[in-house]
Amino acid sequence: MDLLTRSDLRTLLAEHDGPRVSIFMPTRRGGAEQDPIRFRNLLNQAEKKLVACGMRSPDARDLLAPLQTAQEEIDFWSNQSDGLAAFAARDYHGIYRLPCSFAEEVNVGGLFLAIPLLPMMRGGGRFFVLALSQNHVRLFQGTKFTISEVELTGVPKNIEEAMRNHDRDEVLTFHSRRTSSGGWGAIFSGQGVGIDDAKDDLLRYFRQIDRGLHAILKEERVPLVVAAVEYLHPIYRQANTYAHLEEQCIPGNPDRISSQVLHDRAWSIVQPKFQAEQTKALAKYQQVASKGKATDDAMKTIQAAYRGELECLFVASNRSLWGYVSKGSDQITMHDHPEATDENLSNFAAVHTLRHGNMVHALPSEEMPSGACLAGIYHLPPPKHSGKHN
Repeated sequence: MDLLTRSDLRTLLAEHDGPRVSIFMPTRRGGAEQDPIRFRNLLNQAEKKLVACGMRSPDARDLLAPLQTAQEEIDFWSNQSDGLAAFAARDYHGIYRLPCSFAEEVNVGGLFLAIPLLPMMRGGGRFFVLALSQNHVRLFQGTKFTISEVELTGVPKNIEEAMRNHDRDEVLTFHSRRTSSGGWGAIFSGQGVGIDDAKDDLLRYFRQIDRGLHAILKEERVPLVVAAVEYLHPIYRQANTYAHLEEQCIPGNPDRISSQVLHDRAWSIVQPKFQAEQTKALAKYQQVASKGKATDDAMKTIQAAYRGELECLFVASNRSLWGYVSKGSDQITMHDHPEATDENLSNFAAVHTLRHGNMVHALPSEEMPSGACLAGIYHLPPPKHSGKHN
């Protein structure tokens, strides 16, 4: 699956039965001979970690079997993007081909590992580009460094198909002509009914596209940038129902623009917004920290995340805290080095912050407030009780 939707993210953040396995690895577009070998090695690592946590080896293999079966499909490795994320629990499994490269990692714990996915969420730089012409419709998913095409279903391939799909009982006013390249081009020369009718046809075309995109974008909250010749922008805006369509568009015929150029032009549009969110959050942290409304104490941050008291959490993307949280409480035990049954507590804080619908920013250590591993801004002044720790 190439597209990781908000619905998928909610599933990954939800409670599941028993231990959860998270596997991340970089992949090469179009596939590489060593990729399936590396993935099998990571599955073997996952099995060993499950056994170390107390699971019987046959049960561990059964839990991982759906991932093994999925990667054995004939076209699986030939359709890779920049990174692969795989998840398995007793009641859930999923593999995602994502436009984001990952370091190799195998995690077994009580939660799926969410921190590597933060760049795929709002605030981490994820966006969509709709490349739109009368001859082609393409949707791309991008991050700061990558872009990949999303497979479309329920969306007309071009205006000709849209007109064929239009209500046959309605009189159509599709005024078009064949171009020298064999494609379709609407007639906009002159004045009067012909122009209005052609615009009506384009509006019908774009409304069909918008309806088809709804199934993909209905739960998204990330920017959508349209790439199209300039006269199409206001018509598509009239048809659009997606709440996060960017005002600024990419002008020109996208059929003649490479995906990398689309990425670069789209990123220049959305990057200031992403950067502004992070910069604003860091500035707010500095403003409120001296008033007791923020913390860089790891224990307090984890407890506040668990209770939903954080408006915003900052996580060092290249560091982790290890230990465990007593079931049904926020009592925390921390270790200097990970033990077999330990949880990644940085991930624990991130998952619970996201479950409560609040923001998480993953930053390099050098950009973290006070250089801490975890830090957060409270919704309200911090609670007066200190809590009890082991």
